[in-house]
Amino acid sequence: MGSLHRRRRAVDFKKFLTRLDKEVPTGLDVPLALGTCATHKTPAIKQWLPAHPRFQMHFAPTGASWPNLVERWFAELTQKKLKRDVHRCVQPLERDIRAWLADRNEHPGPFFWTNTTDEILDKVAAHCRRISDSGHWTGRRARSRRTGPGCSS
Repeated sequence: MGSLHRRRRAVDFKKFLTRLDKEVPTGLDVPLALGTCATHKTPAIKQWLPAHPRFQMHFAPTGASWPNLVERWFAELTQKKLKRDVHRCVQPLERDIRAWLADRNEHPGPFFWTNTTDEILDKVAAHCRRISDSGHWTGRRARSRRTGPGCSS
């Protein structure tokens, strides 16, 4: 189930929650995986949620693995649909996204991790080596640099 909004606003999030409430069968729980956007923290949403206890909020920290799968889904949308077409305005773009979403729902398929644990850990270790040897300013040196000539302390 998808919903397109041009901005991240609590009013749009509430409309989406209301739509979910209507379309998801009554006996089912609705787990929601949320990122760092603050639309779920507004008074309107905080009032709506207790009245709908089947909605369970799950907050994932930045860098958690489920956002990676969500990003993978968007990468598939980009590669298989958006990069192949030219959109001169927003309406055709939105129409194409909705059509792709409908087709994806008709022919769903799971995403699989393809790397082994060792491959993932090797990539993390390489990343850690790269950033620790980068020569970026850190600690006290970074603070003294910010308060150098022409900077306010």
